[in-house]
Formats: sequence, C-alpha cells, structure tokens
Amino acid sequence: MSPGILLSFIIGYFLVLLVISYFTSKKSSDNDTFFVANRNSKWYLVAFGMIGTALSGVTFISVPGKVGAPSGDQFAYFQFVLGNAVGFLIIATVLLPLYYRLKLTSIYSYIEQALGTWSYKTAAGIFLLSRTIGSSFRLYLVVIVLQKFIFDSYGVPFAVTVLICLVLIWSYTFKGGLKTIIITDSLQTLFLVSSVFLSIYFICDSLHYNIFQAAEAIKNSSYSKIFFFDDFTISHFHISKQFLGGIFITIGMTGLDQDLMQKNLSLKNIKEAQKNMFSFTAIFVVINIFFLSVGALLYIYAQRYGISVAKTDYLYPTIALQYLGIIPAMVFMLGLTAATFATTDSALTALTTSFCVDFLNFNKRGDVNSKKMINVRHYVHIAFSGLIFLTIIAFNALNNDAVVTAIFKVASYTYGPLLGLYSFGLFVSKRQVNDKLVPFICLISPAVCYFLSTESKELLGGYVFDNELIIVNGLITFAGLWISSSPKVGKTASLQVA
Repeated sequence: MSPGILLSFIIGYFLVLLVISYFTSKKSSDNDTFFVANRNSKWYLVAFGMIGTALSGVTFISVPGKVGAPSGDQFAYFQFVLGNAVGFLIIATVLLPLYYRLKLTSIYSYIEQALGTWSYKTAAGIFLLSRTIGSSFRLYLVVIVLQKFIFDSYGVPFAVTVLICLVLIWSYTFKGGLKTIIITDSLQTLFLVSSVFLSIYFICDSLHYNIFQAAEAIKNSSYSKIFFFDDFTISHFHISKQFLGGIFITIGMTGLDQDLMQKNLSLKNIKEAQKNMFSFTAIFVVINIFFLSVGALLYIYAQRYGISVAKTDYLYPTIALQYLGIIPAMVFMLGLTAATFATTDSALTALTTSFCVDFLNFNKRGDVNSKKMINVRHYVHIAFSGLIFLTIIAFNALNNDAVVTAIFKVASYTYGPLLGLYSFGLFVSKRQVNDKLVPFICLISPAVCYFLSTESKELLGGYVFDNELIIVNGLITFAGLWISSSPKVGKTASLQVA
C-alpha cells in the first residue's frame, strides 16, 4: 500500500469531518453548545459514539496484538471487559442520578459541594493531569504508526506529523465542541466497528476460512483461553484481579472522568442517560469479543505465512498494510484513524470544559455565552492542544518504551484518589474533611501504590498487583480523608446517594 494512497485517504477522511463540523456549528457555537450540546443530544447517538471514545487507537492495535504475546495473555483481557460492564452499570445507577440531580456541567463541581474548594480543585486537577497524559500517550502510539507507514516516506519530521494531527482535530472541534463531537464520534464509531468486522472477513478470506471454520480455528488455537484461575499470587491474569480491577477502573476512569461523562450530561434527562449507558455497555462487550478474535486470527495468519514482528503492537498494522491488499489496508487505516481521533477530539473538549468551569468559573458567570467568554474558551482549547503536542514530543524524546509506559501507568494511578474522594463524599455524611490536606493525601496515595506495585513481590510474599491496585489506591485515599476529618457540626448537607 503506497504512502500516497494512505495519505490521500486520511485527507479525504478529515474533509468529511470538517463538513460535519461546519453544519453542526453553523447555527450555534456558544459555550453551552461546546460544553453540553445544549443538553439536547440523542441518546442513541451518544451511546454509539461513546464506543469510539472508549476504544482508543491503543485498544485497536494493542488488544489484538496482546492475544499472542509471549506473556501468555490469550483472551484474558475479556475478564477485564466483564468487570468493565459491571462498572458501567454502577455508573448508570449510582453516579448518573447524582450528576443529573445536581445539574452539573463539570462532574467535579460535586466535590466542591460535598468536601470543599481545595478538594474540588484537586479532583479537577487530577483529571486534567491524567487525561492530558493519557490522551497524549494514546495519540503518540498511533502517530508512530502514521509516521512509519506514511510520513517517513516524505521526510516529514515526527513533530510536524503530531502538529498536523492536532491542527486537524482542533479545526473540526473548536466551534461546535461536544455538539460536533457527538456526530463525528458516531460516524467514527461506525468506521471503527466496520473495520473490525471487515478485518475479520479479509483475514478469513486469506486463510480460506468461512465464519464457522474461523470460529473453530480460534477455539482450537493456543490463544483462546478466557478465564484464569491459577496462581492467584503471582499471575497478572487471575480472574479476580482482572474482574475487580475492571469494575473499579471503569468507575474511576469513566464514571469519574469528565470526558465520557460530559456526553451523558448532554442528554435531556436521567432516563435517556441511563438508556445510553445500558446500550453502550452491551455494544462495548460484544465489540471487544471481535477485537480479541481479530488478534487470534492475526496470529494464526502470521504462523501460516511465517510473519514475525519486533513488537506485538506492530502485528495488526504490518499484516493489514503489507500483506492483505489495498482494500484491507484502507479499512485498517479507517479504523485506526477513527479510533484515535474519536478519543483525542473528545479529550480536548473535556479538558477545555473542565478548565473553563472548574478553574475559570464559567458556570458562576452570567455572561458565559458572551463573545469575550467564547474567546477565552478558544484560547483554552488552543492551549490544551499545545500542551498535548509538547507532551507527545517529550514522549518521543524519551525514546524508551519502559519509561513512557511507566509515565502512563502513573497517570492511571491518579484515578484512585478520585475513587476515594467520591466515595467519601457519597457515603460519609457525618464527617468533614480537612480540606487543605486533601491535595497532599491525593499525592501520597498514588505514590504509596506505585511503591507497592514495584515492591509487592518482596513485601507481600510474591504477590503481584495488576488492575486491582486502583482499589487499594482508593482505600488509601479514603482512609487518609477519614483520619484527617472531624465530626460535622450542625445540619448535614444532603449530597449523598439518594
């Protein structure tokens, strides 16, 4: 597949997104449109579009690649997905009713009411840090693929490739914001889902399998084990670690994350928001089965034709772009581009919203839709685009997979304190935290968890932490809040779960 064809394809793809942006922001581009799409979104569009946001380019490449990894992952990831599903149901039945009852634009406004101003700013700051690093990391991994298969051929520097991607994303989101993204993400999810199904078709065709033969081949392969019950202490894949981790990581990184919750808050009422989450959960589980199936088929294909790659993340792009033909290559690029930009455009909008509401107090101003405040929002949007650009350049300068992955992992630890903060606010009504100590508690907790993750083998008799570490993180934060709190005096505010 020539780089010129791929580049032309990506340019055409973005032209479609720009046309959608023009029509969605033509009548309204004020801050209410940007932040919550005037609270008039259709639940089925939000549900479908959230798939593209939840399944980043990292998932698109890494989940299939990990199926045949030397570490023996196989279909272990599906245990985590089942935990995700339970987490989504908890979000729908516990957190969404709270957010709608308080009519929030930024979900971190709840913390101000429940715990105090320092706690509120800490929660919002955690999101800004985590989402900036996480989104930069996801875009970085995909830009590497674009650089390798397209832009290196034209001698384009890596930094210019990153800048091009961010400018394109900014160009179709800066006016319509969430209103535009709900439409573009639905389209991008359609491309993503189609690319998964079409990839399975093309791989099966190359292997001369029909769908039933493919299913049988996957079942009989060495890649299809789902449930892992052995070696609880030392195994990363044990079902309890993956399932429980899946539940609480979903609550932390989805239910307590402005990015995905912002779309839910754009709906008319709580019933539509819950309908959205239930539908999204079902689609999410099914589509991940197909991602794992793609991985197994890729490894079966690689074994048959003697294909080897330096990294598991390169398996899918290598086979799709170099072995299957022009149409499968275009299908792969379509899915990869859709997955990546559906995640990044949504993150940029959420970061801008959180900073404007949580730090610039847009929600407390009467002139939120004035020209002046719209211009301020534009500047914030540009600033976060620049921050993501600089973060990606820093990742590339490190040029060390272990260091970059460690940075991303540390960022994921910061959602643990959000679990602790929200749990304390929701379930402890008779104690008042020492608000000024909260930032220190939320710094200490992930630091302790990082120490535990690196030293647990020696400290805990060989025990190895995996996704369940977020539970420990939340408990440490909760304990710190309890220890530093004191009994409330006077009437208790009614901000707990109804």
